[in-house]
Order: sequence, then structure tokens, then C-alpha cells
Amino acid sequence: MQLQSNVPPWLDDTEDEGAGSAQGAGPDLADVLAEIEGRPEAPAEPGQAEVDDALGAYLREIGRGTLLTKEQEVELAKQIEKGSDAARRRMTEANLRLVVSIAKKYQGRGLPLLDLIQEGNVGLMRAVAKFDHRRGFKFSTYATWWIRQAVLRAIG
Repeated sequence: MQLQSNVPPWLDDTEDEGAGSAQGAGPDLADVLAEIEGRPEAPAEPGQAEVDDALGAYLREIGRGTLLTKEQEVELAKQIEKGSDAARRRMTEANLRLVVSIAKKYQGRGLPLLDLIQEGNVGLMRAVAKFDHRRGFKFSTYATWWIRQAVLRAIG
């Protein structure tokens, strides 16, 4: 079975990874998408097909966005400090892949992957609101802590 042709370009781990805040998240997402597309037609549980379709669609959607450079992160952080909702949205959307890569590591602990991603997104939004670019860290480094905390809080 050849999944590579169905995989969005940002999930193709044969290409070099670009610079950005969610760098390194690609292969984890490719595994998730490949697992979803490789499942048999008959779902193990009622409603599982819809969940798989929703997750696959979500992964393709977040893959359309572009990653941010450190300079873009700093500029967006400055705009967020001034109250820009557009900058807040852009920073959040550019890091949704990071949430998926972190949430995937907590599968099998009592919550479905979609719920873990949702909780991780809450942590990401908190990180966007609290990020201080003057400290010199990349946003993804800072956001990882908030995302993990939100996921862990949801698990138990």
C-alpha cells in the first residue's frame, strides 16, 4: 500500500524540514495520518469512522499553514502585546502541529486523541497569551510546557 501519494507535502518525511516553531512535528503527524488511513473499512467501535475522518481532515487542514521563523515569532509577539487578535490567531495556527505531536505521546491514557489535541490547544492558547519574546526563547520551547500541562491535567 502506497500512502506517500496521499500524504500532504508537509507530512512527507522525505523532504527536509523547514525552519519554524513546530519543527520536528512532521514525522509524528505522518505516523498518525498513516495509521488512520491504514485502518480497515469496518471500524472497531461505532462512530470510529467519523472520528478517523475528523482527525484526518484536521491534520490535513493544519498542514496547509506555514511554520514561523524566529523573527516572525518575535514580530507576532510584539503585535500580540499590542492586542492584535490577528497576530494571536496566526501564532496559534502556526503551532497546531506541535500540539498534535505532543498529544500523540499521551495516547492510551484514557482519553481519545482528539480530546488530547483539544486540551493541548487550550494550553497553546495560554502560551500565546503569556509568551515573552524578550527572554530569547523560541515560542515552541515555551509552548511545549503549557501544552503538556494542559494535556496532563485532562488525563488525570
